[in-house]
Amino acid sequence: MATSKDDRPIVWFDIDNTLYSASAKISHAMGERIHAYFVSLGLSHEEASELHLRYYTQYGLALRGLTRHHDVDPLDFDKKCDGSIPLEEMISFSSELRKLFEDIDRSKVRVWALTNAYKHASPYTLIICQRLTNNEQHAQRVLRILKLDDLVEGLVYCDYTVKDFVCKPEPEYYNMAMAKAGLSDPSKCYFVDDNRGNVDAARALGWAHCVHFCEKGLEGVEGGRILQIDNERAPGAPDNDIIDISTLEELRKVWPEIFKQSE
Repeated sequence: MATSKDDRPIVWFDIDNTLYSASAKISHAMGERIHAYFVSLGLSHEEASELHLRYYTQYGLALRGLTRHHDVDPLDFDKKCDGSIPLEEMISFSSELRKLFEDIDRSKVRVWALTNAYKHASPYTLIICQRLTNNEQHAQRVLRILKLDDLVEGLVYCDYTVKDFVCKPEPEYYNMAMAKAGLSDPSKCYFVDDNRGNVDAARALGWAHCVHFCEKGLEGVEGGRILQIDNERAPGAPDNDIIDISTLEELRKVWPEIFKQSE
């Protein structure tokens, strides 16, 4: 017997620097480890900084440049960079965040995570979240620590085991995510991410409900460079209807239709 298609809209949450604050400085720890990885390839500190920024800017992920232009094992990179960060010491459970996820009306929408991080290798680029194992990688570790793993139905991630894997903000990544989730209508996509370029890319593809998570005034690291987070637009950036929020709680007002109604 054929199963009916689940056509509920999907709320896509980015993970890093969205489900937790940039004040945790995980991006700083990541930047330091990635820089060290570049240096371990025989580059000077100056060359490492230049290439880190160039690859991040060009590909959206430093590892994409490393795998294309250097003889780098992406799983070794993941182990020494993402995998070595002491997440348990840097982020912690938030009852307020869990309550936000619990209050999303699952009869109306599905909740998935969409990340450029890696997840333990599997035959698919998608997993349906189950109880995590000792083989968990960065994306799963964050969800477990935040106690959201049981509230996120699906996880789309960068599969480092695939040659020339795709990542945000490439259009192919968003199309892959929709295909894996069995969704064909981009207007049914809700999306929140701390990277404005990622949000703009989704909006350009017709993802109708896009929000930029922007903790203005805090520091973050992009491409190895420490930057103050702001909502300033780059020259030539698309003029769209993206809303900025500084806390995820604001989603209750921005997207009231996805939450359970108070009695």
